[in-house]
Amino acid sequence: MAQDVIVETRNLTKTYRDFWGRKKKTALNALDLSINKGEIFGLLGPNGSGKTTTIKLLLGLLFPTTGDAFVFGESSANVEKNERIGYLPEESYLYRFLNAEETLDFYGRLFNIPSSVRRKRAAELIELVGLGNDKKRILREYSKGMRQRIGLAQALINDPDLIILDEPTSGLDPLGTAWMKELILDLRNKGKTVLMCSHRLDDVQDVCDRIAILFNGDLQEQGTVTKLVEDAQRMQITATGLALTDALKHDLDAVIKKHGGTLDGFGHPSTTLEKLFLRVVDESRARPGRRYLPPTEATPAAKS
Repeated sequence: MAQDVIVETRNLTKTYRDFWGRKKKTALNALDLSINKGEIFGLLGPNGSGKTTTIKLLLGLLFPTTGDAFVFGESSANVEKNERIGYLPEESYLYRFLNAEETLDFYGRLFNIPSSVRRKRAAELIELVGLGNDKKRILREYSKGMRQRIGLAQALINDPDLIILDEPTSGLDPLGTAWMKELILDLRNKGKTVLMCSHRLDDVQDVCDRIAILFNGDLQEQGTVTKLVEDAQRMQITATGLALTDALKHDLDAVIKKHGGTLDGFGHPSTTLEKLFLRVVDESRARPGRRYLPPTEATPAAKS
């Protein structure tokens, strides 16, 4: 693994079998991907596409049928590496008879964090997630959005280098969603690496640097968000862009200025991540066996 690669999978495959050992379902098929230090990586796909299986393989909760998964340069089967990981599952299985302070103290003990550090860290996280006025209430009285906030706090109690977030904005209102996205961006700015799964594609488009789209266990698309949603088949010119030659830019600028306008910039129009996602899924259904192939230097990404 390269030094700045935090997560890497090589031909990672997970096949579930029935009692008699017969193949029941291939949840993940020959997944190859890498996540770099300090980036926000989105793992997308419909239900049953292999996202949760991938996370469980990375955490060492499942073992691959074939292939390898590495986290921090170590095999994902090495549970000691989990001390550097924070995990927020889609459904937080927290002890609902504990309050926020007791919850964070409990999880801090699991990481053998000293008492004084636990208290300080817990107090900071409770304020960070906006539960300062509710820290003495037991979690059973929390709304879903509040439970999501304390779930995020427990995922950060060990000051992890890699944070895995499964549906982080689930249960949050629009203000809470905006707050969550700002927090995820802030984690990246602090040098953290974030792997997130979400069905809210607008959230993914707002915060992720790169994404991978899974369908029926196969990797269907991978790349930077800005590149994938760019519509490179069409050009557009606006007085208030067009990526062509310098000579054309000069001519267009002169024409627009002649008519009293301003040439603001050049570029390709973009679609949305949601439209890209739906297109990839539709193509995957129409073409069984379709898989993402890494691009070569001379050609763009191809599909087999």
